[in-house]
Amino acid sequence: MKTASLAFLVGALALPVAIRAGEPLQLVQKIPLPSVEGRIDHMSADVHGQRLFVSALGNNTLEVIDLHAGKRLARLTGLREPQGVFFVRKEDKISVANGDNGTCRVFDGSSYELLATVNFSSDADNIRYDPRQKQIYVGYGEGALGILDVTTGQKVRDIPLRAHPESFQLEESGPRIFVDLPDANHTVAVVDRLKGSVIATWGLAEQANFPMALDESDRRLFIVTRRPARLLVLDTDSGKPLADYPVVADADDAFYDAAHKRVYVSGGEGFIDIFGQRDRDHYQLSSRIPTRSGARTSLFAPELNRLYLAVPQRENQGAEIRVYEAQP
Repeated sequence: MKTASLAFLVGALALPVAIRAGEPLQLVQKIPLPSVEGRIDHMSADVHGQRLFVSALGNNTLEVIDLHAGKRLARLTGLREPQGVFFVRKEDKISVANGDNGTCRVFDGSSYELLATVNFSSDADNIRYDPRQKQIYVGYGEGALGILDVTTGQKVRDIPLRAHPESFQLEESGPRIFVDLPDANHTVAVVDRLKGSVIATWGLAEQANFPMALDESDRRLFIVTRRPARLLVLDTDSGKPLADYPVVADADDAFYDAAHKRVYVSGGEGFIDIFGQRDRDHYQLSSRIPTRSGARTSLFAPELNRLYLAVPQRENQGAEIRVYEAQP
């Protein structure tokens, strides 16, 4: 089945790819993003429908990609610097956070009709989803997590923070949210989402902590900083730093692949860095895959065993999505 799947993907390629033998991530598909200019921000996947939602921030559009056909399926316009995006399959809704005007717009996942607009003070950014409570979390403004009811599209409440939140991760087995606050002396805030408040703050020696990933089973939090470019490993019980490693510069996304015990970090320097887990406290850079300057954002979809990399336009090279398959 794996061979047949790969053959299908290769046959559906919109552009040719070069296989790099032995890499933990194999490039299997390139999907052009015609007429997409400027910075590309975050993404979300419709696993069942084989769609990818791409926030084309510099283009003020949301690009909807058909992963089977390897081409754009739809384009949502009228956005203002779209940043975070999340598709909730059970509700068939797409939530898009806009940095320029601070709105979160909710669209129907089939017709793409605008269903609701929620206004935040400014800079609506990253989005996460709590399936148990059916709530969308939006980081925004000078420091808050806004909570929306995904069924009604209405705002429920805010959780105040000391500064603008960048990446954040929700525990599945508990009530905590880990939040990067680079403008609050480069700290990580630990939020109890049931209490609606910060219960701990962990300081970092490094600066500009933006990407974050969570290994909940081993109780490890991965923080990527930009000054200097480091991958930090923290204990989620105490916040104690356990290890740190040099990493690709200008990183904007990081993901933990539980099935393969790896951390993927995409950076604008032009690489994907892959760290293999030796044990819960030790990791090793196993591969550095060259990409393109400015390719900072990515999405790992474990259900599809795929990592999607957003590659912006550069001179005579058009924007595209590069699709990588995780190898054993």
